[in-house]
Amino acid sequence: MSIFERYLTVWVGLCIVAGVALGQIVPEFFQAVGRLQVAQVNLPVGLLIWVMIIPMLVKVDFGALHEVRQHVRGIAVTLFVNWLVKPFSMAFLGWLFIRQLFAPLLPADQLDGYIAGLILLAAAPCTAMVFVWSRLSNGDPLFTLSQVALNDTIMVFAFAPIVGLLLGISSITVPWATLFTSVVLYIVIPVLLAQGWRRALLAKGQDAFDNAMAKIGPWSIAALLATLVLLFGFQGEAILKQPLIIGLLAVPILIQVFFNAALAYWLNRVAGEKHSVACPSALIGASNFFELAVAAAISLFGFESGAALATVVGVLIEVPVMLLVVRVVNASKGWYEAARQSNRLA
Repeated sequence: MSIFERYLTVWVGLCIVAGVALGQIVPEFFQAVGRLQVAQVNLPVGLLIWVMIIPMLVKVDFGALHEVRQHVRGIAVTLFVNWLVKPFSMAFLGWLFIRQLFAPLLPADQLDGYIAGLILLAAAPCTAMVFVWSRLSNGDPLFTLSQVALNDTIMVFAFAPIVGLLLGISSITVPWATLFTSVVLYIVIPVLLAQGWRRALLAKGQDAFDNAMAKIGPWSIAALLATLVLLFGFQGEAILKQPLIIGLLAVPILIQVFFNAALAYWLNRVAGEKHSVACPSALIGASNFFELAVAAAISLFGFESGAALATVVGVLIEVPVMLLVVRVVNASKGWYEAARQSNRLA
């Protein structure tokens, strides 16, 4: 992991402090940034989000889709957890914790936004960081690549319908036009640009591609951190009034991470998949494409929305929690392989 990735939680924490402070000191700057919109798209943020997302998508090899047949059971578990369990369980957890248990402690006018942010987070499976988690758990690189390529392909078509469905079920107004615009702006166009860039780099040779990836890798995190400073500049007033909000929003996200990771890990064990497949399958189910979630939340509901804040809480806890999950799957390899061995003997 690069220093940016390893200490992401620290950088996010510093961005929270910087954003809140700057929002109080120079509020007119943030107001001016907020006015730079065309068709409900904030231009500075739109640019930052492209810089966030495109370098990550350059790493994705959609040519690896044919590898899915090598580990059908592992892929089936990944798809089941990512698309049939994760978004719907998060919608339930959002209702349970935000609408019911924590409602008296949260601003009433932001409850819908918090739930929407949690749904957006869960509907975007991890794209780039899962390669890091897989490497740390000795995951099968071809399986990891194929599941990411398949998930991203599905996301192009399924993200908007699933988000729209769950927002509707949660009694939250669905801004369909903005939702589809977000999909085009932050999924379809970045995928096309990234894949074109990938082909151009690979045409110059693998060394040229690797060197380019090393150079542009920090761009994503730098753009993310700049976006967070802007976001917390707008959110500062609400956070100063109720600093407990971030901790409360973290509860359903943490439960979701551990539940999805455990479910995918256990299902792979039952299915008899190798540990090197079960690890990346569990890890992609636990982590999120938080850059997309933040982008969609800002586009759909605005900088000052509860939805934007909820997605940022996902960013805040991503690295330490996922490192804990990596440690657990590594430490439990003996338990995992013992069951697989007994199944073979039976």
